[in-house]
Amino acid sequence: MGPWCGQMGAGGWLSMIAFWVVVVAVVVWGVSRLFPAQAEPDARAVLDARFAAGDIDPETYRDIRDELAAETAARTRGTS
Repeated sequence: MGPWCGQMGAGGWLSMIAFWVVVVAVVVWGVSRLFPAQAEPDARAVLDARFAAGDIDPETYRDIRDELAAETAARTRGTS
């Protein structure tokens, strides 16, 4: 056998594989920390932001807010 694998036994190969698994895991963890996933805002927060920006009038805001409240209450009743 050549010099590439004749000197290393099963323990050496397992150690090398474990080392590279750890290296790849650390790199993946580091990249995931650099680019965290952003949570989507809930519907009420979007509605409040649109109202604050003046995109919708107060009457429309109240109508949509009441619909969201009714939808949330119905969903809560259905799960309990």
